Amino acid sequence: QVQLVQSGGGLVQPGGSLRVSCAGSGFRVKDYGMNWFRQPPGKDRELVASITDGDGSTNYADSVKGRFTISRDNAKNTVYLQMNSLRLEDTAVYYCTTEPIGMPPRRYWGQGTQVTVSS
Repeated sequence: QVQLVQSGGGLVQPGGSLRVSCAGSGFRVKDYGMNWFRQPPGKDRELVASITDGDGSTNYADSVKGRFTISRDNAKNTVYLQMNSLRLEDTAVYYCTTEPIGMPPRRYWGQGTQVTVSS
């Protein structure tokens, strides 16, 4: 069955970098669009970055553009979110998710990874 297992994240000082990973099983990440969402404390979940199937075009929220990079490794069936120049406001639980898969179509979600930016 489809599963997403996240790793990475943790605690970092402002200006630092972290990478979160999302390993897929039961499907091929290159065949579906993939997204990273985040949910800051006390706020709604928001879309951070997306990568399309096929040519892997990327898109970013304005708040992270130029600092975050979404990528995928087809051989490892894994999607990454590289986060640089981290700010206090990037503190959140980060989730990877698929575009709808299967019939009936549904999104699958990773378990979530805490990223804390603090001095």
